[in-house]
Formats: sequence, C-alpha cells, structure tokens
Amino acid sequence: MSSHRLNLHRLIWGSLILQLLVVYEHALPASNISLQTFIGCAVREFRFMARKPGCKKLRITADACWGRCETWERPILEPPYIEAYHRVCTYNESKSMTVKMPDCLPDVDPYYTYPVALRCDCDLCSTTTTECVTL
Repeated sequence: MSSHRLNLHRLIWGSLILQLLVVYEHALPASNISLQTFIGCAVREFRFMARKPGCKKLRITADACWGRCETWERPILEPPYIEAYHRVCTYNESKSMTVKMPDCLPDVDPYYTYPVALRCDCDLCSTTTTECVTL
C-alpha cells in the first residue's frame, strides 16, 4: 500500500472512530454490566448520527468500544519528572461497514464507511486507529 493511501486510510479511520466516540447520542443499556462499577473494556452497542456534507443525516447503530481502564502516574525527581501508565479502551479487532446516506446531492458520493468493534481491550493509545489526546 502506498504511503499516501496508508496515511489517508489512517486519517479516515481516526476520524470515524472519533465520530463514533464523540458524536454518539447515547449508549443502549447492557443487561449484564454494572456501568458504575465496571473496570475494563467491552464491546457495546451505540447509536450515533452519521454526517456527511451534501447528504442528510443517518442514525446508525453499531458496536463500539466502551469502558474504563486502570491508569496511574507518579512523580519522580529526575526529568521527565513523572512516570505514567495510561491505557485506553480501544479497538483490538474491527471490521468496516458501509451504508448509503439518504438524499445526497448529485455530485456527492453517498457511501459512508465506519468501523464496527469486534473485540476491545485496554491498551496504550495508538494514533493509527484513535484520536489520542494528551493533557
């Protein structure tokens, strides 16, 4: 795969994962998981609004990663003055799904592709698949 195509692929996946995590409207309840006490990472069903310029919005239900992962930091006396271990709930295995957006303008590609989680794990944040925000 060419580096331009690989970078475009990474950009699209990062954008789509961010949309799944940030733009979702609400999570459907999981019957066997206590959301208040659960520590770990799991696949959960989410509903989100797919948006594409030139098309009407489309409500999508898809599996995505959800959870809380244990992290820690401790101060140290030498640079960089902190030792940190931050893991995030992230996609370990996923597949792509494509839907046709409704009522698109004639010159707009009506297809919208998004990731669907097959397996999620607590892991270090990877910028190849996730928008990693550092504080």
